[in-house]
Amino acid sequence: MKTYKIALIGGDGTGPEVVREGVKVVEAAAARCGFHLDTTDYDLGGERYLKTGEVLPDSMLEEFKQQDAIFLGAIGHPDVKPGILEKGILLRTRFELDQYINLRPVKLYPGVETPIKGKGPDDIDFVVVRENSGGLYTGTGGVSRQGTPQEVAIQSMVYTRHAVDRCLKYSFEFAQRRNKTKTLTLCGKTNVLTYVYGLWERAFHEMGDQDFPDVKRDYGHVDAITMWMVKNPEWFDVIVTGNMFGDIISDLGAMVQGGMGISAGGNVNPEGVSMFEPIGGSAPKYTGLNVINPLACILAGRMLLDHLGESEAAALIEKSCVDFLESGALPGLSVSHIQEAGLSTSAIGDAIADRVANQ
Repeated sequence: MKTYKIALIGGDGTGPEVVREGVKVVEAAAARCGFHLDTTDYDLGGERYLKTGEVLPDSMLEEFKQQDAIFLGAIGHPDVKPGILEKGILLRTRFELDQYINLRPVKLYPGVETPIKGKGPDDIDFVVVRENSGGLYTGTGGVSRQGTPQEVAIQSMVYTRHAVDRCLKYSFEFAQRRNKTKTLTLCGKTNVLTYVYGLWERAFHEMGDQDFPDVKRDYGHVDAITMWMVKNPEWFDVIVTGNMFGDIISDLGAMVQGGMGISAGGNVNPEGVSMFEPIGGSAPKYTGLNVINPLACILAGRMLLDHLGESEAAALIEKSCVDFLESGALPGLSVSHIQEAGLSTSAIGDAIADRVANQ
């Protein structure tokens, strides 16, 4: 029986609760499809930092490199200054494991309400590929004369041709595999950010002409993309963009598909160890109350299995989630809080795991 080594990081707040349900469903799919998961829990997050001063020990990072994938709940603690955990755990893991792709499916499932009037599941089904290792998030820059009226703050958007090319290659190949309309849209700002997005645009067309003539190409400025995602989401198949724009439009995409409670994502190294997570935060005030919708984490587990090549198990999880949503168990899908439907975090995990086991 094939075995995959999976690192589990419950993290902060309600993160451990949703990861528990995600693992429950993924293990049900593994049992059904004939493979095994060897999971290891890692104690990372605000509580560890407050007790020990450690954010992410080097030894743990080395252990991550020996895993097949990482399954993350949420990072963010109300008693820890913003940025310490996010940079020290999330960004450090992304950078040191070279998870240079952030993959965000935007898919409206049956039984889920979208805030966009007149749109349904046939209209909202696209993917945002965000370059995940460069741009403004690398911290290039600095501050001088801090605290004075003459303070200067600089943060630079830096991209190499190598970083752009590998992200574009992944995106073209993803559009081919997805095989929907085989259209790749570059989201940029070439009219103002002429140097950086001029590089992206040239590389986009050069690679398309040379290596991917079967993939249709489109371009939109980021401000236009945000409008079209709301007005005409059906126009999109795969969107590729840089780190900052990708952060913004993928969260807009999450709301288009029904909210953070249904949105999953992956930090992907196609040649190494990738990390999958629900998009919502740690929701610390709901910790331990068993009232957070785990669907986003369950769908992150689906992405994890698909990435490992277990496409049958991934499809089984997605079908089970759709069956659950179509059953009307969550009318209107209160995407964050589920008490109104008489359900709990664990009850939803049980219901979907049971569907996986008995499909």
